[in-house]
Amino acid sequence: MAVHRFTPEGMMQPAPYHHVAVGTGTRHVHVSGQVARTADGAPLAPGDLAGQVAHVLRNTATGLAGAGATFADVLRLTFYVTDWEPGKIGAFLEGVERVAGELDLPRPLPPASLIGVSSLFEPDVLVEAEATALLD
Repeated sequence: MAVHRFTPEGMMQPAPYHHVAVGTGTRHVHVSGQVARTADGAPLAPGDLAGQVAHVLRNTATGLAGAGATFADVLRLTFYVTDWEPGKIGAFLEGVERVAGELDLPRPLPPASLIGVSSLFEPDVLVEAEATALLD
């Protein structure tokens, strides 16, 4: 495997993600920001952060698969969430849990950042995610 994830002693533990990932592969895979939309662009789970997080991760998995990768190959995830406030963490993590088994998400997740933004490209989009993976 091209990716080794870990959390060194002295860093916050437990966390829902590892703090460090070391990649040793040669093929970089970058999945652009994925949102909760169908292949034809129709919105999914309007107004439902947990539902949108689940769909975003499904779309990210589809992008990874197109390059021959899975979440096991992911070095880093970046999430952008509109109008973020700490009370939304429950819904966000619920969305992750909804698809954890379906997508074989590694636990803890790869190193991840959650960035609050005022808005994304369309008003119905509550969350967007980017992924970087490494393959041998």
